[in-house]
Amino acid sequence: MTDFRNRTALVTGASSGIGAAFAEALAAHGADLVLAAPSEERLRPVAERLRALHGARVWAVPVDLAREDGPDLLVEQARAATGDAVDVLVNNAGFGTYGRYEELPADRDHREVMLDVVAVERMTHLLLPAMVERGRGTVVNVSSTSGFQAVPYMAVYGASKAFVLSYSIALWAEYRSRGVQVLAVCPGPTDTHFFDVLGRRMSAGGRLRTTDEVVTAAFRGLDRGLPYVIDGRLNYLTSNASRLLGRGLVAGITARTLRPRGNP
Repeated sequence: MTDFRNRTALVTGASSGIGAAFAEALAAHGADLVLAAPSEERLRPVAERLRALHGARVWAVPVDLAREDGPDLLVEQARAATGDAVDVLVNNAGFGTYGRYEELPADRDHREVMLDVVAVERMTHLLLPAMVERGRGTVVNVSSTSGFQAVPYMAVYGASKAFVLSYSIALWAEYRSRGVQVLAVCPGPTDTHFFDVLGRRMSAGGRLRTTDEVVTAAFRGLDRGLPYVIDGRLNYLTSNASRLLGRGLVAGITARTLRPRGNP
């Protein structure tokens, strides 16, 4: 398992779900933590628990990363707290929207792009140069199996995760010889609050994966120096379906599967 002793990790979306699982695993393997999420009330118990269980230094920073200035405010506070020494960045914060595109609130789709795409790029751009200068660092971007195909009725989410996947692989190729690891983690349906926000529950024909399984897959990918990792065998197969069947056919199948009730 990758050693994170004497390292400081910044995890976004850390108050629950995959982000909280990443924080737990990083603290268990020796890292100090900067945890970010919109709600201080939900973030504080996570920070207190990790301090008590692992003796880690943990800073909790409530911030809305969907705001234009959110990433800059977070990095400014993280640098002030840690002395400009963020060694590991986990871009996990994100959410999805579901429904017929023209019926979805435009401002909510805009926030989705700001959080799932813009904040990922901005956080990475703010922190990666110092990693390159030190000759070591880790960037983990949480993508999705949805990033491998078009996703009707979740068009913005699928496109956002496709950006994260492509962006991460490009940076992996660019920086792997310079001491910085970049990994895209691609979970399928996972047992988190994601579906409560989305408004629809789905399991792609199998059980929901656990957050611990996703994080274990990510750590395995880091240990192997991979550009991306897909959690779960079934998710691996479905993610590669578009290569075999074609993007259009897979999109059509997905549209029939996800079509909202009562809509043609």
